[in-house]
Amino acid sequence: MPKRTDIKRIMIIGSGPIIISQACEFDYSGTQACKALKEEGFEVVLVNSNPATIMTDPEMADRTYIEPIVPEILEKIIDRERPDALLPTLGGQTGLNVSVALHERGILGKYGVQMIGANYEAIKKGEDRSLFKKSMGKIGLDLPRSGLAYSLSEAVDVAKEVGFPVIIRPSFTLGGTGGGVAYNVKEFEEVAARGLESSMIGEILIEESVLGWKEFELEVMRDLKDNVVIICSIENFDPMGIHTGDSITVAPAQTLTDKEYQRMRDGAIRAIREIGVETGGSNIQFAIHPENGRMVIIEMNPRVSRSSALASKATGFPIAKIAAKLAIGYTLDEIPNDITRMTPASFEPTIDYCVVKIPRFAFEKFPGADPTLTISMKSVGETMAIGRTFKEALQKGLRSLENGRVGLGSDTRTAGLDDVDVHAIEEGLSNPNSKRIFFIREAFI
Repeated sequence: MPKRTDIKRIMIIGSGPIIISQACEFDYSGTQACKALKEEGFEVVLVNSNPATIMTDPEMADRTYIEPIVPEILEKIIDRERPDALLPTLGGQTGLNVSVALHERGILGKYGVQMIGANYEAIKKGEDRSLFKKSMGKIGLDLPRSGLAYSLSEAVDVAKEVGFPVIIRPSFTLGGTGGGVAYNVKEFEEVAARGLESSMIGEILIEESVLGWKEFELEVMRDLKDNVVIICSIENFDPMGIHTGDSITVAPAQTLTDKEYQRMRDGAIRAIREIGVETGGSNIQFAIHPENGRMVIIEMNPRVSRSSALASKATGFPIAKIAAKLAIGYTLDEIPNDITRMTPASFEPTIDYCVVKIPRFAFEKFPGADPTLTISMKSVGETMAIGRTFKEALQKGLRSLENGRVGLGSDTRTAGLDDVDVHAIEEGLSNPNSKRIFFIREAFI
């Protein structure tokens, strides 16, 4: 399919200020998209409230607005610039949420602006926990037992029905904001109230605990001809219960059997088709019980995510760039692979090396913060390392953290750990924390 000729000017919404859980990876994706669209002859109108980004450099877009990312301001910009289309999937959760608000207020319809990449219905089905649950049930994918609540009293009733411990997940949030794990009613009321306040639509999902299950992610891309490819499989070193942004992650997945991987792959393809992401990338998360092999789908991000940046760098497949080209009408088999230059983007990447991402924490700068790792993200950055083996990549990643350590077992035995005794090791292993990888080594010796 040739590129679309009915649109000339495309608006891209950035992710705004760099915060915990939403950092430079969205600047990376937005910059790729701006370049790809201009390369194809489209005019790009960029809106971002953060001037300290590469995407706001003068040469990136034809028009750049450094303004608050709120519907009222965006309406004025749309009125002035009259874009033909809006690409909402490259600005993280901020871009996605404000695009939904623009549609619901009738602003996009008023000015004749169409969403490309993912439409309103797909975004709602992917982000609204209620619609997502119904969609996954429709295609036969297993989910943790759960219930939805819109008030604290409803939430308490659902929690008692599901049984403690429970996991609270607000709708339309990023980085697990407002979410958490509750082991009793007192903890639950506190987390549920925070979750209801954090959700854009005042909705939380209360689900059965899958703490300790193995966690996996698949980066998936789809085009207008319904071609779907899996870009990369990612395995979390840490189990469910720790946000993937706070977990050490490894690509490709290390412990899946071929049968498990194929089941997961088939489930991801069914999910992206059912949610209705017309073009571009999505991040889909699964959990597998380590003993009986039960697989459940946890959530899906119908946009370029933090993991997309990792998958792009791990495989050499430029997800944001390809997503932008798919949104303007190209199909995967028409876009050449940037690395091989011989095969099309419809070929799934295969890597014969190992990539490890390790989060960087800075609790010393936030003395009042709880250092326990939960489903709400707390890391402030990350390192990525490539090696021929997992061990090599892990050591490179640990050496890159700039936290005084020179690898696992490569420095003084207790460097960086205070008062290491059996009790401290047991505490460090049982309570998820930023030094857990070093506690694991101490336990072995």
